[in-house]
Amino acid sequence: MNVSIRRVGANEAAACIEGLAEVLIDCVDGGASVSFMAPLSREKALAFWRGVADGVARGERVLLVADDEAGRIVGTVQLITALPENQPHRADVAKMLVHRRARRQGVAQRLMAAVDEAARAEGKHVLVLDTVTGGDAERLYGRSGWVPVGCVPHYALMPDGEPCGTTFFYKRL
Repeated sequence: MNVSIRRVGANEAAACIEGLAEVLIDCVDGGASVSFMAPLSREKALAFWRGVADGVARGERVLLVADDEAGRIVGTVQLITALPENQPHRADVAKMLVHRRARRQGVAQRLMAAVDEAARAEGKHVLVLDTVTGGDAERLYGRSGWVPVGCVPHYALMPDGEPCGTTFFYKRL
């Protein structure tokens, strides 16, 4: 799959909401524990992405998207840069999502490389993220140079309501 990764600016973020909502809904329907329960309504997904677009406009987060050759959004990741004043060097990586039709084609790996570049551009050199313990993303992060810190059992719920553990990672750039 020919995919391009781009940083979405404040003026463009609102225009991406429909495509981002499609990716989020697909991920939740596919069983990803990404803060939402199944079934995820289109309205709830759109409201979430409107909030993200507002955060981009306020300069609180960086939004990256992966577009396929037809210009459809097939993946995304965010860098949350608005943190307390004693953490100006740090950012959180959030909502690394890849549509099921684009998985196992290197999209997630490219998004993670792009988030590293975005973090450097923002002057951030310590990154933190969390993911479902034992999931595919956990292996991806390990291969991408992220260091596991530990697991919290029953930290969150899967979209079907089953509890899951969460593993926390950090990366120094």
